[in-house]
Amino acid sequence: MGNYMQINAQKSKNQNEYTVGFLGIKNINILKLIFSTISQKKILEINKYNKKLQKRLGLNIDAYIDYQKIIIEIIPSENKRGKFINIQNKKDESYYHIYFKDSKEEIKRYYLIEYDNVTKIKIIIDSQITSLSKLFEDCKCIKSINFTNFYRKNINDMSYMFSGCSSLEELNLSNFNTINVRDMSNMFLGCWLLKEIDLSNIKTDKVTNMYGMFCSCKSLIKLNLSGFNTINVTNMSLLFCWCNSLKELNIPNFKTYNVTDMSNMFNQCSSIKQLDLYNFNTKNIINMSYMFDGCKSLIDINLSSFNTKKVTTMCHMFSECSSLKALNLSNFIININTNMTEMFCSCNSLEDLNFSFFIYDNEKNMRRMF
Repeated sequence: MGNYMQINAQKSKNQNEYTVGFLGIKNINILKLIFSTISQKKILEINKYNKKLQKRLGLNIDAYIDYQKIIIEIIPSENKRGKFINIQNKKDESYYHIYFKDSKEEIKRYYLIEYDNVTKIKIIIDSQITSLSKLFEDCKCIKSINFTNFYRKNINDMSYMFSGCSSLEELNLSNFNTINVRDMSNMFLGCWLLKEIDLSNIKTDKVTNMYGMFCSCKSLIKLNLSGFNTINVTNMSLLFCWCNSLKELNIPNFKTYNVTDMSNMFNQCSSIKQLDLYNFNTKNIINMSYMFDGCKSLIDINLSSFNTKKVTTMCHMFSECSSLKALNLSNFIININTNMTEMFCSCNSLEDLNFSFFIYDNEKNMRRMF
């Protein structure tokens, strides 16, 4: 008979592992040809559990080790004041084990001030790390961050990850794997110079906390959230707060029926003219205080699906919405103890307000309502 091969792929007790067997190979090129249509990622998945196959295919024995790594390229900014990267003692296994490709004594205690000639640095994060929380927190000396390799699925926390990166102008997250991340609170807090964030490929299926995620991204003009699944999110407070350069926000896929807090969600989004929130399910919301406060350019808002039965505070909800001429809240039901203090304060252009189903018997909760 001619060249032939038999491959048996069976799932082991570990549901994520496969064992691969082969026999009767007379020409290794046939085996390579069969695998040529399989992506490098899939080859490495097989390669992980079969070193004989690894050797036969002539693959790098360390390929899977590289495959597991998170590799980041970072470009310094011209800012000479501030932190460049957070690194803790490598003996502390609970924190990041970060190694510089071009260490230069690990950039002299992790500051770049003494190395103005450095233009690009590659860092690698060890595979045992499960949290990237505060990875770049207050790193004011970084201009660009590019995740060139991020296949690992064990990361569960990205809270404060880029918080305080006030010089950051470019951020490439196209290779991000966030399938098991649960916390994204304050992730981009204070990224003042970042004009665009593309999160179209980001998986948020397991995320429960988005508190302040884009808060104080003052230069942000383009935000792609088309891939967001917010079905498990409970906290959206301050989500877009102080995104005062953002003119458009398209969030038709947002699922909000588990959210309990939307306070300050759009606070000081002073450039947005239209918000269509028809898809919002607010049946479990307790706090809507300051939700649209300071939306000075807002002229059209759709709240037709809002359910306010559980809301306990709406204080300052629409305060300083100075361009809003009409507001239909006919579906709102306000409980007797709901706080409506300064709810419409400084709505100077408001001419048409429909709130025919309001229940307002408690004067102390209506101070300066208009």
